[in-house]
Amino acid sequence: MMSTERDDPLLIEHHGPVGWLIFNRPDVGNAMDASMLGALEEAWSELDRDPAVRVIVNTGAGAHFQTGLDMMALAQDPDSLREQSRRTKRAELRLTARHNEVTKPVIAAINGTCAGGGLHFVADADIVIAASDATFLDPHVSVGQVSAYEPIGLLFKMPAEPVIRMALLGRAERISALRAHTLGMVSQVVDPPEHLRAQAQELAEQIAQNPAAALVATKAALWRALEARRHPIAPLQE
Repeated sequence: MMSTERDDPLLIEHHGPVGWLIFNRPDVGNAMDASMLGALEEAWSELDRDPAVRVIVNTGAGAHFQTGLDMMALAQDPDSLREQSRRTKRAELRLTARHNEVTKPVIAAINGTCAGGGLHFVADADIVIAASDATFLDPHVSVGQVSAYEPIGLLFKMPAEPVIRMALLGRAERISALRAHTLGMVSQVVDPPEHLRAQAQELAEQIAQNPAAALVATKAALWRALEARRHPIAPLQE
């Protein structure tokens, strides 16, 4: 089982039939360093294997949900940076529930800022809810990087133009929680924001009341249909 020590990059909690995967680097907006990148695959697998867990909720500790890669930390770990670059170019990411073939329903509960690579977790969750003060942005182009996988995933959840607009404007475009709800990026806005975790727990418990086998089979069928609409994504070029 993952540890729940305060300095661990990920926390796993169990509340009844609901397992929580919590990004735990709040001092840097929960940005992903080498330790978090290495722990994500194990954490998703642990929750998916646990027979006591029926539904998984993903959220962030502190004021923000997830702000992408911590490039300053990764720059001090060249091996991890090279490995992440290799996986990105070859479309072999192992960050999200979808990347790790999680079979159980996954709810993303967005608190505060969700930026850049954090949008992976929005695109790949089964259900997304957001606190009323949440914001979404994609700063890749503002720092000279290609924005591809995250907005491509979002294209299957919402209209194309606002996704493209966000990707092309970079830091200049921020989507509020209410706007995200209008666009279909999220299915529920929670107000006041401090009720987000309680609402996510309640929603997860409602889902968990249904037979586990039916939930797994339903999720698999719906995602197969969604994946059939996706064109294969060629690895990014050097």
